[in-house]
Amino acid sequence: MKGNGHIKGRGAQLQVNNRFSLHSYEMRDDFLNYCAAEGDEAIDSKTSFIDTFPKTIVNKVSSPDVGLEFSLNPYQGCEHGCVYCYARNSHEYWGYGAGLDFEQKILVKRNAVELLENKLRSKSWKASPIILSGNTDCYQPVERKLEITRQLLQTFLKYKHPVGIITKNALIQRDIDILEELAKDNLVRVNLSITSLDERIRQLLEPRTASIKKRLQTLERLSEKGIPVNVMMAPIIPSINSHEILPLVKEISERGACGVGYTVVRLNGAIGGIFSDWIRKTMPDRAEKVLHQIAECHNGNLNDSRFGTRMKGEGQFAEQVAQQFAIARKKYLSGRERPVLDCDLHEQYKDGQMKLF
Repeated sequence: MKGNGHIKGRGAQLQVNNRFSLHSYEMRDDFLNYCAAEGDEAIDSKTSFIDTFPKTIVNKVSSPDVGLEFSLNPYQGCEHGCVYCYARNSHEYWGYGAGLDFEQKILVKRNAVELLENKLRSKSWKASPIILSGNTDCYQPVERKLEITRQLLQTFLKYKHPVGIITKNALIQRDIDILEELAKDNLVRVNLSITSLDERIRQLLEPRTASIKKRLQTLERLSEKGIPVNVMMAPIIPSINSHEILPLVKEISERGACGVGYTVVRLNGAIGGIFSDWIRKTMPDRAEKVLHQIAECHNGNLNDSRFGTRMKGEGQFAEQVAQQFAIARKKYLSGRERPVLDCDLHEQYKDGQMKLF
């Protein structure tokens, strides 16, 4: 922990009590003073991994403005530690907090591959793109060791089933061999998150993600291999990355992106307090300005839960962002289209091999 109270290598800067828990705790000043005097850390910064064995793995997405119908998350919680992450609140349903717990207590779904295979073989299942992950990153650091995402992709390939990927980790390059085979049959699309071109901003917002340089290299390499990549500039945060829209879209167009999307930051649930605490510690000179501008996008609140407006925001700033993206797409991505994934091929491979008769 730095002298200014900033916890190095973490997005959230505090523990947050679970709103569903009957009990809560707080750190007393005398305890913090004791830790400082002894040179000890008041908060354990180590990451722990917890094995789980769920009964189902493919989730039906009911939100009408998310842009996906089914998702699959091999991990819950995310060591990337993006301070703005909307998924933080979901950790409370597992009995943990949305702050540091979300980054330090990672649930691993050990039977994910078996559950997916059972789903794809089911006679009642009709092929529809399943998105990895939709909630937490399927290529977060522990994937390098466990390779659950790689095994899931091998399963999608075996059954010729369409799959989408959302990630901000260059580790996806490891699986280019599988992604190339999926792309040959129009069965895969990658959504690569690139929030900023400024590495200093990346380190503060997304402390354990791949560097901007590596993400741009990833975009370029995937595109060269014929794997369609859409870039998500999400979220747009006023006075932090909102000035980068045109230069970022120009950069990704030169690297081969087939499209770009965005969201305007919204600080739902416990994230409002987590983000406010974070920005006052990391960017004290502009904290109040940023929080005020975020509220301007959501009718005076840090969050807006209304379908249709929550992702893009409202008001003058949100309109300016929408206009900039319209200009950027026209100028740099004109004529490029994201492919529609093939949902017809899977029926012939329900048992893992092509039906001849």
